[in-house]
Amino acid sequence: MNRLTGKTAIVTGGANGIGRAFSIRLAAEGANVAIADIADGVHTVAAIKEVGGNAVAVRCDMTSEAEIAAMAKVAGDTFGGCDILVHNAGIYPTTLFEQMSFAEWRHVLALNLDSMFHLTKAVLPNMRARGWGRIIAISSTTFHSGIACKTHYSASKAGLIGFARSLASEVGEFGITVNTIAPGFIRTATTESGPESDRFDSHAQQQAIKRTGIPEDLVGPMAFLASDDAAFVTGQTILVDGGWRFI
Repeated sequence: MNRLTGKTAIVTGGANGIGRAFSIRLAAEGANVAIADIADGVHTVAAIKEVGGNAVAVRCDMTSEAEIAAMAKVAGDTFGGCDILVHNAGIYPTTLFEQMSFAEWRHVLALNLDSMFHLTKAVLPNMRARGWGRIIAISSTTFHSGIACKTHYSASKAGLIGFARSLASEVGEFGITVNTIAPGFIRTATTESGPESDRFDSHAQQQAIKRTGIPEDLVGPMAFLASDDAAFVTGQTILVDGGWRFI
């Protein structure tokens, strides 16, 4: 713990679920945390402050370039910049391709992938000036497996990996690493109430580790990538799926 003392992290989608777990762990590691979410992050901020951490919640629509820029400014004004970006926000509607409108396609790509462009534009200059930075995007195992009714989602998550690999080759010399984490099927309040909520048990039986993943399974890899322990790791994708992809 305390590997990130003095650092500031922005966590998108940090109010609930996986993002909340990320925010709490980063604070436990000593980082100041800016929770960027369209949902109210006040409860996560309170949980962090109860254990002596520093956090601020900023309402932010990830499809809006202006709101992303404003959110990054709040984080900078509050904590003095951004050292760590964890882009966790995303949506995953279920729609057959032939029934999918271009408007729905664009909305998913805007929120899941275009936002990565705007976020990185907002934080990269500060990271480069400091000679240190960590950029982590949350992708998905669907980037190589594919899944029916999620063409837009799979495309957006594959795009994050391509983005990270290319950007990593540009910014490594400035002490900045860029990586992705690809979770499997993770149990959260959102997935429990979604159209695939009846698949947890059957999916777990397809994994080497026969249980359903939870947000806390992802915080260790994220904290590792955010720290100096991963200073020589960049352009990589870590699969956290209970061994689903290799059996």
